[in-house]
Amino acid sequence: MKTHAFILALAVLAGTPLLADNMPMPVNADGLKWGPAPAVFPKGAQIAVLSGDPFKDGLYVVRLKMPANYKIPAHWHPTPEYVTVVSGKFHIGMGDKLDQKKGIELRAGGFGEAPARMNHYAWASEETVVQVHGQGPFQLTYVNPTDDPSK
Repeated sequence: MKTHAFILALAVLAGTPLLADNMPMPVNADGLKWGPAPAVFPKGAQIAVLSGDPFKDGLYVVRLKMPANYKIPAHWHPTPEYVTVVSGKFHIGMGDKLDQKKGIELRAGGFGEAPARMNHYAWASEETVVQVHGQGPFQLTYVNPTDDPSK
Protein backbone atom coordinates (compact mmCIF):
# COMPACT_ATOMS: atom_id res chain seq x y z
CA MET A 1 0.00 0.00 0.00
CA LYS A 2 2.83 2.42 0.87
CA THR A 3 4.47 1.65 -2.48
CA HIS A 4 1.31 2.61 -4.38
CA ALA A 5 0.98 5.86 -2.42
CA PHE A 6 4.64 6.68 -3.06
CA ILE A 7 4.27 6.06 -6.83
CA LEU A 8 1.12 8.20 -6.93
CA ALA A 9 2.89 11.02 -5.05
CA LEU A 10 5.82 10.89 -7.50
CA ALA A 11 3.44 11.01 -10.47
CA VAL A 12 1.66 14.06 -9.05
CA LEU A 13 4.93 15.86 -8.29
CA ALA A 14 6.37 15.00 -11.72
CA GLY A 15 3.30 16.51 -13.42
CA THR A 16 3.36 19.74 -11.39
CA PRO A 17 5.99 21.55 -13.53
CA LEU A 18 3.99 20.69 -16.65
CA LEU A 19 0.86 22.24 -15.12
CA ALA A 20 2.82 25.33 -14.07
CA ASP A 21 4.19 25.74 -17.62
CA ASN A 22 0.63 25.84 -19.02
CA MET A 23 -0.71 28.29 -16.44
CA PRO A 24 -1.06 31.89 -17.64
CA MET A 25 1.07 34.38 -15.74
CA PRO A 26 -0.79 36.56 -13.24
CA VAL A 27 -1.20 40.14 -14.45
CA ASN A 28 -2.13 43.48 -12.92
CA ALA A 29 -4.61 45.78 -14.62
CA ASP A 30 -1.84 48.06 -15.92
CA GLY A 31 -0.21 45.06 -17.62
CA LEU A 32 -3.22 44.09 -19.77
CA LYS A 33 -2.85 44.21 -23.54
CA TRP A 34 -5.80 46.13 -24.97
CA GLY A 35 -6.90 46.10 -28.58
CA PRO A 36 -9.98 47.04 -30.61
CA ALA A 37 -13.08 45.02 -29.74
CA PRO A 38 -14.29 42.61 -32.46
CA ALA A 39 -16.40 44.15 -35.25
CA VAL A 40 -19.60 42.72 -33.74
CA PHE A 41 -19.34 45.44 -31.06
CA PRO A 42 -20.10 49.09 -31.83
CA LYS A 43 -16.92 51.09 -32.54
CA GLY A 44 -15.06 52.63 -29.63
CA ALA A 45 -14.69 49.68 -27.25
CA GLN A 46 -11.43 47.92 -26.47
CA ILE A 47 -10.92 44.33 -25.33
CA ALA A 48 -8.28 42.46 -23.34
CA VAL A 49 -8.29 38.66 -23.18
CA LEU A 50 -7.34 37.47 -19.70
CA SER A 51 -7.86 33.74 -20.08
CA GLY A 52 -8.86 31.27 -22.76
CA ASP A 53 -9.94 32.11 -26.27
CA PRO A 54 -13.46 33.55 -26.45
CA PHE A 55 -13.87 32.31 -30.03
CA LYS A 56 -13.03 28.67 -29.27
CA ASP A 57 -14.82 26.03 -27.20
CA GLY A 58 -13.97 26.41 -23.53
CA LEU A 59 -14.02 28.92 -20.70
CA TYR A 60 -12.89 32.48 -21.36
CA VAL A 61 -12.40 35.69 -19.40
CA VAL A 62 -12.17 39.07 -21.13
CA ARG A 63 -12.37 42.71 -20.16
CA LEU A 64 -14.25 45.25 -22.24
CA LYS A 65 -13.36 48.94 -21.91
CA MET A 66 -16.08 51.32 -23.10
CA PRO A 67 -16.05 55.10 -23.46
CA ALA A 68 -18.75 57.25 -21.85
CA ASN A 69 -22.17 56.97 -23.53
CA TYR A 70 -21.25 53.69 -25.25
CA LYS A 71 -24.29 51.59 -26.16
CA ILE A 72 -24.72 47.91 -27.05
CA PRO A 73 -28.16 47.42 -28.63
CA ALA A 74 -30.45 44.52 -27.69
CA HIS A 75 -28.83 41.16 -28.39
CA TRP A 76 -28.53 37.61 -27.10
CA HIS A 77 -25.90 34.88 -26.70
CA PRO A 78 -26.28 31.10 -27.09
CA THR A 79 -24.61 30.57 -23.69
CA PRO A 80 -24.95 32.44 -20.37
CA GLU A 81 -22.92 35.63 -19.99
CA TYR A 82 -21.49 36.77 -16.65
CA VAL A 83 -20.42 40.39 -16.18
CA THR A 84 -18.58 42.04 -13.28
CA VAL A 85 -18.03 45.79 -13.26
CA VAL A 86 -14.39 46.65 -12.63
CA SER A 87 -14.75 50.43 -12.88
CA GLY A 88 -17.28 53.01 -14.02
CA LYS A 89 -21.05 52.73 -14.35
CA PHE A 90 -22.51 49.94 -16.47
CA HIS A 91 -26.22 49.62 -17.16
CA ILE A 92 -27.98 46.40 -18.12
CA GLY A 93 -31.56 45.95 -19.24
CA MET A 94 -33.59 43.02 -20.48
CA GLY A 95 -35.79 43.31 -23.55
CA ASP A 96 -35.93 43.62 -27.31
CA LYS A 97 -34.85 47.27 -27.55
CA LEU A 98 -32.37 49.45 -25.64
CA ASP A 99 -34.40 51.52 -23.18
CA GLN A 100 -32.33 53.64 -20.79
CA LYS A 101 -35.34 54.14 -18.52
CA LYS A 102 -35.56 50.42 -17.74
CA GLY A 103 -31.93 49.40 -17.16
CA ILE A 104 -30.19 48.75 -13.85
CA GLU A 105 -27.02 50.68 -13.00
CA LEU A 106 -24.13 48.57 -11.77
CA ARG A 107 -21.08 50.21 -10.20
CA ALA A 108 -17.59 48.83 -9.46
CA GLY A 109 -18.01 45.39 -7.94
CA GLY A 110 -21.53 44.96 -9.35
CA PHE A 111 -22.43 41.71 -11.09
CA GLY A 112 -24.96 40.69 -13.71
CA GLU A 113 -25.94 37.49 -15.50
CA ALA A 114 -27.72 37.18 -18.81
CA PRO A 115 -29.09 33.67 -19.29
CA ALA A 116 -28.58 31.97 -22.65
CA ARG A 117 -30.82 33.36 -25.42
CA MET A 118 -32.24 36.15 -23.23
CA ASN A 119 -32.52 39.46 -25.06
CA HIS A 120 -30.60 42.16 -23.22
CA TYR A 121 -28.83 45.46 -23.84
CA ALA A 122 -26.21 47.57 -22.11
CA TRP A 123 -24.64 51.01 -21.96
CA ALA A 124 -21.92 52.86 -20.09
CA SER A 125 -22.73 56.29 -18.67
CA GLU A 126 -19.03 57.02 -18.08
CA GLU A 127 -15.79 55.32 -19.10
CA THR A 128 -16.33 51.77 -17.87
CA VAL A 129 -14.46 48.47 -17.70
CA VAL A 130 -16.34 45.20 -17.28
CA GLN A 131 -15.03 41.68 -16.96
CA VAL A 132 -17.01 39.10 -18.91
CA HIS A 133 -16.66 35.37 -18.57
CA GLY A 134 -18.48 32.46 -20.04
CA GLN A 135 -18.31 29.37 -22.19
CA GLY A 136 -16.98 29.84 -25.71
CA PRO A 137 -17.27 30.17 -28.47
CA PHE A 138 -18.57 33.70 -27.84
CA GLN A 139 -21.37 34.76 -30.15
CA LEU A 140 -23.49 37.91 -30.15
CA THR A 141 -26.71 38.08 -32.18
CA TYR A 142 -28.53 41.40 -32.38
CA VAL A 143 -32.33 41.34 -31.99
CA ASN A 144 -32.55 43.84 -34.83
CA PRO A 145 -30.03 42.73 -37.52
CA THR A 146 -29.57 46.34 -38.66
CA ASP A 147 -27.93 47.07 -35.27
CA ASP A 148 -25.05 44.69 -36.09
CA PRO A 149 -22.02 46.89 -36.89
CA SER A 150 -20.19 43.96 -38.50
CA LYS A 151 -22.72 43.78 -41.35
